[in-house]
Amino acid sequence: MQPTPIRSLGEFDPAIACRGWCVRCGREHALPIGPARGPALELFDRMEAAGRIDFDSPEPDPRLSTDYLFGRAGGQMFGVLSARDQNGATVVLKAFSGQYNSIWELDGWVPPLIDTARFRRDTFEAEQRIKVLGREIVAQPLGSPARDRLIHKRRRASATLMQEIHAMYRLPNFRGQVVPLPLAVHPEGNAPTGTGDCCAPKLLGYAAANGLTPLGLAEFYFGRTNPSGSREHGRFYPSCLDKCGRILGFMLCGLEGA
Repeated sequence: MQPTPIRSLGEFDPAIACRGWCVRCGREHALPIGPARGPALELFDRMEAAGRIDFDSPEPDPRLSTDYLFGRAGGQMFGVLSARDQNGATVVLKAFSGQYNSIWELDGWVPPLIDTARFRRDTFEAEQRIKVLGREIVAQPLGSPARDRLIHKRRRASATLMQEIHAMYRLPNFRGQVVPLPLAVHPEGNAPTGTGDCCAPKLLGYAAANGLTPLGLAEFYFGRTNPSGSREHGRFYPSCLDKCGRILGFMLCGLEGA
């Protein structure tokens, strides 16, 4: 496969990288790409040249090869945040969306907003129960009342588990506030699966928790085009409004006065 050159990123309007409505102050907040564009281009070039994302490891981990992104799993979003530290120096952070080949944390990359050890510990039993229900559903005849009851039971168990998982996420903002994810969501209601795992929430959360002032953010897609064709290798994309946009307003709150 011959990837599209990342220079085509310039075809996308770079005015706004992410935005969202804040449930706390009742207004929209936004952050441009700004000075994050250059470091994002450099990160893309480094990934293409190295063919992996564990750049600083003396012994490459085959799980961290970029070949993974062109396989069945498909491509992934990567993000860069340009920020100013408390001494006025510029800091550049980078993140990948979700997990990379089942890996949550990697040296040199911003960690997730959830305590992954707690996540694995506290969700194990519920996930096992849901898997058992899945096997029981398969064993029942199609259209049978027993199968329908089990499907309903699994759906409720999955919804409850997702609520518990979202409550584990702690979202900071630039007013010094920290709340569980459900209290940051706008409009109110259950957030989609994966909310909080994308690049922008990871990067902004890390910046807010570590006294950094964001100056710009850029997210690009690396890998095989997704099934819908809405994500192509080597292009910038703004943060999605239906998932990230529901929490980014809260996370960006306070940045105007920083």
